[in-house]
Amino acid sequence: MSPSVVELDAKDLTPAGETFCPNPKAEMKLWNTHPRVFLDVAHTGEAKCPYCGTVYRLKDRAALKSGHH
Repeated sequence: MSPSVVELDAKDLTPAGETFCPNPKAEMKLWNTHPRVFLDVAHTGEAKCPYCGTVYRLKDRAALKSGHH
């Protein structure tokens, strides 16, 4: 089973440019979750969860620069 890819908008990130996994957008079942981990998506455009392998990808990095601090 390959890891899933979750696409995020700039508004889905924290003020520090992070997201967390497990994330509601990943549609994980409660029994399949792990401890919350914060992932830096803003700097590289994507990040992979070290627990489950889910990849969180920013849809439009240009939107991050104009709409997110």
